[in-house]
Amino acid sequence: MPEIALEMKNITKRFPLVVANDKVSFTVYKGEIHALVGENGAGKSTLMSILYGLYQADSGQIFINGKKVNIANPNVAINLKIGMVHQHFMLVPPLTVAENIILGMEPKKNNIFIDMEKAIKRVEELSENMGFKIDPKAKIENISVGIQQRVEIIKVLYRGAEILVMDEPTAVLTPQEVEELFEILRSLKKQGKTIIFITHKLNEVKDLSDRVTVMRRGKVVGVKNTKDTNQEEIASMMVGRKVIFEIEKKPLNLGKTALKVEKLEALSNKGLPAVKNISFEIKEGEILGFAGVEGNGQTELVEVITGLRPASSGKIFLYDKDITNYSPRSIREDKIAHIPEDRRQRGIISNYTVAENLILGNHYRSPFSKGFVLNFTAINNHANNLIKDFDIRPSDKDNLLKSLSGGNQQKVIVARELYGEPKLLIAAQPTRGLDVGSIEFVHQQILNERDKGKAILLISADLEEILSLSDRIAVIYEGEIVDVLDPKKTDEKEIGLLMTGSTTNKKLSKVK
Repeated sequence: MPEIALEMKNITKRFPLVVANDKVSFTVYKGEIHALVGENGAGKSTLMSILYGLYQADSGQIFINGKKVNIANPNVAINLKIGMVHQHFMLVPPLTVAENIILGMEPKKNNIFIDMEKAIKRVEELSENMGFKIDPKAKIENISVGIQQRVEIIKVLYRGAEILVMDEPTAVLTPQEVEELFEILRSLKKQGKTIIFITHKLNEVKDLSDRVTVMRRGKVVGVKNTKDTNQEEIASMMVGRKVIFEIEKKPLNLGKTALKVEKLEALSNKGLPAVKNISFEIKEGEILGFAGVEGNGQTELVEVITGLRPASSGKIFLYDKDITNYSPRSIREDKIAHIPEDRRQRGIISNYTVAENLILGNHYRSPFSKGFVLNFTAINNHANNLIKDFDIRPSDKDNLLKSLSGGNQQKVIVARELYGEPKLLIAAQPTRGLDVGSIEFVHQQILNERDKGKAILLISADLEEILSLSDRIAVIYEGEIVDVLDPKKTDEKEIGLLMTGSTTNKKLSKVK
């Protein structure tokens, strides 16, 4: 039998309205890459938070290398050589690579001053050992997302991690960056590191892992050797039913031009050009997908269309109506729905209940408002219907949204925005953080809107999603549309190259 690096026995963790982990047992061998998968709310993140000391289990035991341990906080986990790379990077943008890596564990000179020379040398050694090319003096805010992730990996290795927990590590990476990350993780495995890999992408489970543990509703429902299973079996174990992977789209039935953008330009928060002379149209019954590495202007583009950022020049038309620089409320009243890419900042109010979040943006209108008084009967009925239709868990409308998993928070946003028959749906990262069953459901909802004749602008870092849903694909790089592709005549590799500016085939013209 292989040597056991980690064993969690009968872990139970209760929250006020839910049992997040119900007598969960989880074993990881030394030197393996072990995938941990499950639906949103299945208990994966809670289990790993217990391992990293962010939560305390109500009952159960944890063993590291055969020794029983009590992980009271993350410092204890770090001392036990456990490192965690979070989905949302824990880096300080204005600081350098080296400063971020040593933060909290700074080498000292004469026990007083930070020895930056020693720190930089150590970072260079770790980078070289991993085959990275990282400038220790570069500021985080000036490097790509893929390089930032490497910094996070070096940061946990700097702290001596032997067990690495990777939480959705490929969510914002290009296909080329994903492959590079996988090579890094395989290299770490060869060095004897143990890796726990949390993902919703089942093709990644097959490509990378040695074994996979599947959780559903707080319990472990199966452990498989990856080579002995397939995506379909893993998905059905996750959701308790057969999952349809192939998206069947009805033939295009185009109507009028719903959205027209002409020579649009806008500035970033730093006052620099972010959207540069962008023009495109979306017709009724069409999905236009925008593919691009995050930070290339797609965020600013969506913010201008939704009234969250002023356009410095250019025009935006909804049908024949000029809506350029309209207020966000006016945009919503014109029936433009918006699933924002950053749900925590723009999509929810975490201290409000599920019911309250489900009426945001419509709270002042009938039937939810009676002038100066809210109609709680209508609000509660509305919430109960959407909770059922979108399988939001837990199913109590009075839960504070912050008590829900990230994926279930996203379901609240999707449910709210699809309610009310929008003329135009802007969906930015609509399935980020969702499990395979929820992704299937959201994709079907988006296609239903398309088939009802709605115009849809899809922004996604998931190229599989872009290729599956889009009728046309616009690739954006450094604020400009560099090419427009037919999803039937392209692939992830070509799109990935365009996304990183690695091709000279730039059109820099409007989408036709």
